[in-house]
Amino acid sequence: MQALADLNGGEMIAIIGCGNPNRRDDGVGPVVIDRLKARGIEHLGVKLFDAGTDGMSVMFAARGCTTLIVVDASKSGVEPGTIHEVPGVELERAYSPGLNLHDFRWDAALYAGRQIFRDAFPQDVTVLLIEASELDLGIGLSDVVAGSAEKVVGRIEVLVAALIPGQQACPVS
Repeated sequence: MQALADLNGGEMIAIIGCGNPNRRDDGVGPVVIDRLKARGIEHLGVKLFDAGTDGMSVMFAARGCTTLIVVDASKSGVEPGTIHEVPGVELERAYSPGLNLHDFRWDAALYAGRQIFRDAFPQDVTVLLIEASELDLGIGLSDVVAGSAEKVVGRIEVLVAALIPGQQACPVS
């Protein structure tokens, strides 16, 4: 990983989409990753990961990176499609065992990764959450969340362009 970071002015960015695409809007993280791949943002200094509901993948994918961006759905009760951009340090939490697919989530992975990997874990962590409308079983995002996903793609392109000189942010229509 270090050699890759050296080629990009020291930056190695991991962008991780979380969520279950079989639960409608919960799949927004993987959708954002697919859209970023289609836009050609992945290259030597930027790696894209679809972590599904596996928080452990978040922890290991982030190891050795300087910057981590996590994308997921949220259900906080605000208007569907609302985008929350939060520093990762504000959302980290210690692991609390449970018995479901979201048992070891990305928020626990942030905390554990920092404890386990120390300086090899990114200090620069941004979490982009999109407020879900539909979380029932089904495939495909609701219209409002699909629109917000496209805005998050644009925001990520801006964040990457600011970190890696010469990386262009694509215009978002």
